Amino acid sequence: MVELGVNIDHVATVRQARRTFEPDPVWAAVAAELGGADCITVHLREDRRHIQDRDVRVLRETVTARLNLEMACHSEIVELACQVRPDQATLVPEKREEVTTEGGLDARTNRDVLAAVVRKLKDAGIFVSLFLDPQSDQIETAAELGAQAVELHTGQYSLARGGEQQKQLAALADAGRLVRRLDMQLHAGHGLTYHNVRPVATIEGMHELNIGHSIVARALMVGMQQAVREMKSLLG
Repeated sequence: MVELGVNIDHVATVRQARRTFEPDPVWAAVAAELGGADCITVHLREDRRHIQDRDVRVLRETVTARLNLEMACHSEIVELACQVRPDQATLVPEKREEVTTEGGLDARTNRDVLAAVVRKLKDAGIFVSLFLDPQSDQIETAAELGAQAVELHTGQYSLARGGEQQKQLAALADAGRLVRRLDMQLHAGHGLTYHNVRPVATIEGMHELNIGHSIVARALMVGMQQAVREMKSLLG
């Protein structure tokens, strides 16, 4: 079965809207695990708009599934990751003005910076994944950099409809074959919902899907455990 990483960033988004102590993303992580989450994912952004340093540290002490830290290559956050040692670090691009991550890393252009960060994280015993668009040159560069997994950006697939969505799905499948041929784990995420996740989950060799907004939105109505349980059932 494909593993489910539940991104709890937007639980922290609600908390930070009032800069108070609730809702607690740590509590959300516990509920997500009870619902069947295989991994808890958080993105510690440079501007700390939702997840805070303390959240990452407490989650490291409390999460019993895998902890996946999404992060840009900012030196301060790299240092924190090496201290906290999540099970997995997923390197993502980041711009302060964006609402959410808008696309994959440009691994080719940023090769030198990424090489140093990948090496440092791996030396700390952290499994490293790169968040990339489904493009062969980017995937090949990830393998050259020593990445252990590639998370394919599914944003274009999620936005597309009809024939265009099928075209984007085919591109993801082709990219997935290359990821596996280069001996890296195949992950995917961004914009996936209860309505569009199943075709991506059935891509051959898919190991992990990371989903946040759709699950948190559903959890507002039915609770986190049930929302995760429903998503998990779609991945079987």
